[in-house]
Amino acid sequence: MPHFDLCIIGSGSGNTIVDEQFADQSVALIDQGVGPNAVFGGTCLNLGCIPTKMFVLPADLARSPSEADRLGVDLTFNRADWKAIRDRIFGRIDPISAGGEQWRASSPNLTLYREHAHFVGPKTLQVGDDHVTADRFVIAAGSRAVLPQIPGIEDVTVHTSDTVMRIDDLPRSMVILGGGFIAAEFAHIFSAFGVDVTVVMRSGRMLRHEDDDISDRFTELIEKRVKLVRNASITGLQACDDGRIRVITDQEPVQEVDLVLVAIGRQPNGDLVDVGAAGVDLDDGGRVIVDDYQRTTADGVFALGDVSSPYQLKHVANHEARVVQHNLLHPDSMITADHRFVPHAVFSDPQVASVGLTEQEAVRAGRNYVTAVQDYGTVAYGWAMEDTQHLAKLIADRDSRQLIGAHIVGPQASTLIQPLIQAMSFGLAVPDMARGQYWIHPALPELVENALLSLKFDD
Repeated sequence: MPHFDLCIIGSGSGNTIVDEQFADQSVALIDQGVGPNAVFGGTCLNLGCIPTKMFVLPADLARSPSEADRLGVDLTFNRADWKAIRDRIFGRIDPISAGGEQWRASSPNLTLYREHAHFVGPKTLQVGDDHVTADRFVIAAGSRAVLPQIPGIEDVTVHTSDTVMRIDDLPRSMVILGGGFIAAEFAHIFSAFGVDVTVVMRSGRMLRHEDDDISDRFTELIEKRVKLVRNASITGLQACDDGRIRVITDQEPVQEVDLVLVAIGRQPNGDLVDVGAAGVDLDDGGRVIVDDYQRTTADGVFALGDVSSPYQLKHVANHEARVVQHNLLHPDSMITADHRFVPHAVFSDPQVASVGLTEQEAVRAGRNYVTAVQDYGTVAYGWAMEDTQHLAKLIADRDSRQLIGAHIVGPQASTLIQPLIQAMSFGLAVPDMARGQYWIHPALPELVENALLSLKFDD
């Protein structure tokens, strides 16, 4: 029975923990791999944030003629060479994945297991035919795409974000099930490339967890490009003789499409690892329960990333990995994870970025707040863009004059929000941020400056 000082389950952010500081420890790294090809390196690298954003950029370019036309420039979109785009993207990602695996396999103090593992007792894993034990464990097993129970789903080929980026040819038409960020990003990608996209969602608007003003505006704009079927569910799928898929919903007539993409979220993999056998508890959402130090309910067992986090964001997993690394190395002076101001972005068209409370959350929390909405078109660069559609919304505590929420829908949203994240993280008051620094004129960050100045605290 192999025994190690440390065992890490998962090769995503968990893989970043082991560096030269662990040179005197024996380490087991266990990873079955992600996706149909069981690739090494976790969801973000292979199936999530990195490849999707590499598809988003050419999609943005494909959309550029319509934007250029408003400004008097005549551009033409001819076609998207899907295979060339796909092969360029994975031609870069796959070697990184393979190289990471080879590097770990050759580490002198690390044993790499590329098999499924599950706990069979406290600090004891079944890995293939072996039992592996360790003094300490890190569960970083990630998450997997959710597939709903739809009549007929087993009779057709249904894609998720795990598989759809590797298809051989662009479909002529597709249905996306879901209204969240995964659905929003793929609706942008495929519609920009000329696919007839229909989005079927249970809610009345897309990105319903965003601030209402942001969600409403995003839904209004994306609906100009894709068909939205609101407050609906897919009630059946049927295979057609020509290879297409018949999609039946409770709202719309039957539709036949080339591809169905399920994008209704991801579920943590704690159950697949059978963490309960190790004394590790799960919450009602199936997430591994951790404290502020990323410790689970079992002694000597930590967890991080999608398997335990409600955020399911790579930058959160990376932060938690740094916390776990420190706490493994310094058990007598452990640090806590900082989840006060966790930002996120949706790389669709338009982009969306958010941090902190929505206005609806501020109301429910009973906060004494002020809010301001600033349109892109009110600043000089917005004039240059002839922008009439996009906005920033800020929410601040009336008493402390500090930001408690920031939300942007529009070009460069994921970049524009960064100084607002910084202000919230370091406790910078709104007046100090607005007037305590230069804002380059006529750059787009003046949108943030003017939004800050629009917050009125009733002096």
